[in-house]
Amino acid sequence: MNATQREILEVDVLYVGAGPANLASAYRLAQRVTEADSGEAPLIAIIEKSADIGQHILSGAVLDPRAMVELIPDFAAAPPFQTPVCSDQLLFLTERGKFRAPFLPPVLRNHGKYVVSLNEVVRWLADKVSELGVQIFPGFAGAEMLYDGDRVIGVRTGDKGIDREGNRKPNFEAGIDIHAKVTVLGEGARGSLCKKLFAEKNMHGRQPQVYAAGVKEIWEIPEGRLPRGAVIHTMGWPNRRDEFGGGFVYQLTATRVVVGHVLGLDYRDPFADPHYKLQQLKRHPAIAPILEGGQMDKYGAATIPEGGFYSMPQLVGDGVVVVGDSASFLNGMRLKGIHLGMKSGMMAAEAVWEALQSGDSSAARLSRYQELFENSWAWEELRSSRNFHQAFQGGLWSGLVHSGLQMVTKGRGLKDPWLAPAGHEHMKTVEEFYGREYSPPTGDGAAAVVGGIERPQRSFDGELSLDKNTCVYHADTGHEEDQPCHLRILDPAVCTDRCTREYGNPCQHFCPANVYEWTPGAAPGEQEFQVNFSNCVHCKTCDIMDPYQVIDWVTPEGGGGPNFAGM
Repeated sequence: MNATQREILEVDVLYVGAGPANLASAYRLAQRVTEADSGEAPLIAIIEKSADIGQHILSGAVLDPRAMVELIPDFAAAPPFQTPVCSDQLLFLTERGKFRAPFLPPVLRNHGKYVVSLNEVVRWLADKVSELGVQIFPGFAGAEMLYDGDRVIGVRTGDKGIDREGNRKPNFEAGIDIHAKVTVLGEGARGSLCKKLFAEKNMHGRQPQVYAAGVKEIWEIPEGRLPRGAVIHTMGWPNRRDEFGGGFVYQLTATRVVVGHVLGLDYRDPFADPHYKLQQLKRHPAIAPILEGGQMDKYGAATIPEGGFYSMPQLVGDGVVVVGDSASFLNGMRLKGIHLGMKSGMMAAEAVWEALQSGDSSAARLSRYQELFENSWAWEELRSSRNFHQAFQGGLWSGLVHSGLQMVTKGRGLKDPWLAPAGHEHMKTVEEFYGREYSPPTGDGAAAVVGGIERPQRSFDGELSLDKNTCVYHADTGHEEDQPCHLRILDPAVCTDRCTREYGNPCQHFCPANVYEWTPGAAPGEQEFQVNFSNCVHCKTCDIMDPYQVIDWVTPEGGGGPNFAGM
């Protein structure tokens, strides 16, 4: 069979992903080009896997404007920034009760910050970038890194028009090879290209990255429940004492509120369910009165790189730099990363500009990015929270004590570095956690083994708490059904045999979109397994938390996925 003929597009700088980090970087780089006014301008391009800019960006968020002030000083007059934070609360929840923290730690004080819809922010930024001559190509997913020896020379976009069996359909369109002097990877958490690059080039950080899964909903509620700009954070229930995470409520407009829950993906319970944690939170007496009488409009999920400073990968290689969440620019102690991601992109842009000017895009030249980082406020901020997430391995209360010590000691605490394994290694088998072996459900619902534990049954009231399929409908996911599954099971026998016996197939619980479905088989003790990839909301929890690491998330056909517009 003849090799596929591919179009080659030559650019000077290629950005993969149109998130805040890459958009800020492209804007700063375009500014440098404009300021230099030295003849023919370099060609700067951005590819984005979603069909429209912002479509895969999940947020309400609280934005620290520090980087935005540096990049676009008059940003506050723009529509996405019309909701300054007006109040802060920190609530500790029990199953039915609450008490308000008597004082807020400095890291959770949000005066001077903004409640924003992040996809509105990136659409606004994308317009600004386009005005400076940067070319943006939505609907093109980066599928492979291109190399010349050890040097990155660009990215191949994914083929379109391939059926589920891997055959070409009549509308087949070969992916494009985009060659660049410098490639900037800003794919977000657990980017598929970054995952391969870090493994192939040994660019991993000092210790493994640890993630959290954030599940969010946008609700339309009656006016007057909360003032616009109100921020509430919660700790405690519905998390177990040995689980990291908490909830939040952000009031975006007079009638639009963001409610969400974050669960650290280093939990022990194989039946832990990030989606259900949020549904439980919404029914709590502290949260339910805010939502009652309202209606859920949007649903989504995303993973968050919580590992911090010691989990940061090598930031540069020959012909490539890494920015934003892909490079672990997130402060878990402050629950914020947008400003850090933007700052990383801005620093990377300075290094890329110098590389273009010199005609040298080697790792040695691009290491100017690392130098700028080490002399920036971003370095100081991330260093000051460098052991935060790891300190919660012993549970909530010991974690709070240790985090208090870290604030006093500027991030050191009692251990420095505080080493931690990858999150999935914390998960216990069903027998280890529950003291009984797992019994897959049979055709009549009876336990296969007397005394065994079956998968938990979740309850939903259909008003405040909604099942996964209902929620996925509100994620507005759209994938071409007749295409290869982008959730590759590297060893299916591990899933259907070993994982069933040992972990009770945790994918059906940790996936917030009901992608992995196990149903009773025809014979007692048998199960039927299917992957509903069209449900996928692109959070990548499965790639991260699978205990055997046999699920490989790759990009689907460009343009497919959730539609978080309006979040």
